[in-house]
Amino acid sequence: MREIKIWFNKKLAERAVESLRKNNFKACYYDDRMGAISYIEDIIKKNDTIGFGGSITVLHDLMILDVVNMYNKKVFNHNDPNLTAEEKHEVRRKELTVDLFITSSNAITLDGKLVNVDGIGNRVAAMIFGPKKVLIIAGINKIVADLDSALKRIKHITPMNTKRLNLNTPCAETGYCMECNSKDRICNATTILEKKPSNSDIEIVVIGESLGF
Repeated sequence: MREIKIWFNKKLAERAVESLRKNNFKACYYDDRMGAISYIEDIIKKNDTIGFGGSITVLHDLMILDVVNMYNKKVFNHNDPNLTAEEKHEVRRKELTVDLFITSSNAITLDGKLVNVDGIGNRVAAMIFGPKKVLIIAGINKIVADLDSALKRIKHITPMNTKRLNLNTPCAETGYCMECNSKDRICNATTILEKKPSNSDIEIVVIGESLGF
């Protein structure tokens, strides 16, 4: 059964990657993180300034920041806990103009759409326009059937992210979306990239493992 599930997941990922390419994105698939990290490392080497969106996939599961630091690149990372609120804001602005912006996507549909929801909007803004190159890394768990499934998935994972960020929202308490008006709400900006924006260089790496939320 495990072999069948792996085969099925790979076929889903390959279908999503093919659709992303048809939508003018660069996209590739790796069975596991080791092959993917080697490829990602080659991209990192070619860029001088690196920015990060908030991402468990990138910063925690794959520890890409450690890879970047191996090459003494100029890093802009608003996730640094040592930064003040004002410093985080300035770093977010600088992330919009880096050579390489690395993040993940909340969901990728089988027909090649990237669906994301943000609280502040800096991550989705950088994904659309600004950085010279955007690298989106996503586990197989981010692949969904369609747009409706993508939005449902995001509503399901939002409480996990609010807890992770120690935010005071109803969903952090209840475990499910309450369509709140909290000042800490992280569902403020929803973007759907149906095709690659014409002046942006966006590449998606899909990995055949469950990564992030």
